[in-house]
Amino acid sequence: MSAAEALKRARAADIQVWIDGEALVLEASAPPSPEVFNLLASHKTDILTLLRPGLDGWSGEDWQDLFEERAAVAEHCGRMTRQAAEASALSCCVAEWLRRNPVRSLPGICAACGLDRGWLQPYVTDLNPIDIGHTWLHQACSKDWHDERRQLAIMFLKSLNIDSLSKGPNGELRSME
Repeated sequence: MSAAEALKRARAADIQVWIDGEALVLEASAPPSPEVFNLLASHKTDILTLLRPGLDGWSGEDWQDLFEERAAVAEHCGRMTRQAAEASALSCCVAEWLRRNPVRSLPGICAACGLDRGWLQPYVTDLNPIDIGHTWLHQACSKDWHDERRQLAIMFLKSLNIDSLSKGPNGELRSME
């Protein structure tokens, strides 16, 4: 059982869970069952990770909620199979992670190779209306840089067990193309 499942079981038992520093705080109208308490205790570190917001202001739980919501919409409104809906949801989560974690580079220096010569193209990476950011890349560096950024997003989502819902029959991550 994962930390997300343990947290769902606790909430299904009307137990509110939040963090205070490094402590999990539980509030319920009655003491939790030993089973639920032990689940929370055994997954404490991962639950802290799920509940603690990152630099972008989102917690792991927010990411899982986005994934589940996108998968449900794709499955029910888009009439996709669950497998296709999860692949679509993973792609949405990757796009959101990239949007929330922009990379800026100094003008005139390629963010991928670090060289300051050759034709550099500006890629808009931060849609802040006051201060739009750019990443400068050589065209030849662009694909590898974008692939690396997508892999960072996938690794982050995998750390939240989102990838486990989006694996193919042989356990590989499904293509997001």
